[in-house]
Amino acid sequence: MLIELEKRKEPSRLMLYLTPFIAVLATMLAGAIIFTLIGHDGFGAVGKIFFGPLLDTYKWQDLGVKAAPLILIAVGLAIGFRANVWNIGAEGQYIMGGLAGTGVALLTWGMEGWWILPAMCLAGVAGGMAYAAIPTVLRTRFNVNEILSSLMLTYVAVQLLYYLMRGPWKDPEGFNFPQTRMFNDWQLLPTVVPGTVVHLGVPIAFIVALIAWFVMSRTVFGFRIRVVGAAPAAARYGGFNARRTVWAALLTGGGLAGFAGILEAAGPFGQMVPQFPTNYGFTAIIVAFLGRLHPAGIILAGIILAVSYVGGEMAQSSIGLPNAATGVFQAMMLFFLLASDVLVRYRIRIGGQVHRAGEA
Repeated sequence: MLIELEKRKEPSRLMLYLTPFIAVLATMLAGAIIFTLIGHDGFGAVGKIFFGPLLDTYKWQDLGVKAAPLILIAVGLAIGFRANVWNIGAEGQYIMGGLAGTGVALLTWGMEGWWILPAMCLAGVAGGMAYAAIPTVLRTRFNVNEILSSLMLTYVAVQLLYYLMRGPWKDPEGFNFPQTRMFNDWQLLPTVVPGTVVHLGVPIAFIVALIAWFVMSRTVFGFRIRVVGAAPAAARYGGFNARRTVWAALLTGGGLAGFAGILEAAGPFGQMVPQFPTNYGFTAIIVAFLGRLHPAGIILAGIILAVSYVGGEMAQSSIGLPNAATGVFQAMMLFFLLASDVLVRYRIRIGGQVHRAGEA
């Protein structure tokens, strides 16, 4: 039996915007069935993961803290993806940003002053951009695929983190644990809601997303990014430099990932530890696509993925669900999103007849 995919001339815009919601619902249903089949309370797990954090008002503060780095990183990735620049190594840039900011914290550990935290943040952005510059050079000078180079550099960053935690940066008063000194009060993010863990990085993430929306929709830079990604030939005809666009896209993504890294180090962690890599850089890829590469959609998608993180922790402690369950649900979400996109953008042709899938 012959099965072919025929691309539609004009995909339904309504279905393109509905597919993220369809993917979430399909993930919930499939997850419930899968975990029931392997001996867990599947429907209870889905309820705890996707609805538990929303119904427990005490957990709302955790949603903001979890969503902030996902939104920051996803916004940077979305800018690159719109230009057809595929930065898959945001996790490594997130780590390097955290390390760069931590380096400033250790250098100023015995000092006081309002300038210390901004200096750490600038170092975090610079660290992420510098690490993103490596695949950028490889792409623009040697035509090396940025997907592979950025991804492989993530593991280099992880090993550098482990080396520093067990060597030069280990806390001399930390009872030989592989971690840095705790940051002092001038190096920690202040809380914006008294009595909660909601730190300054949470509103900053939402503000950055709004700024990205304005830049991408109202500036020449955003227009250039969109044109280079959607119509490279038209971009060349219009005089847009493809290499500069690659540089701008990757450095923006790296800078925002590094910024997220230092906000995490100076916020929830309060120091640098080997457990710092939390897969936010990889999860942010799902956030970017689930949000349709639009800053407003990314905010909503970031909250949804934050719900899965917090709900996964609740399900682990209350009903004994494995820790890996969160990753399973996130992976299924991406799978169903991509599958839905295929059905919306293509017609399935079987045996010479066209079966219209995903028609609005």
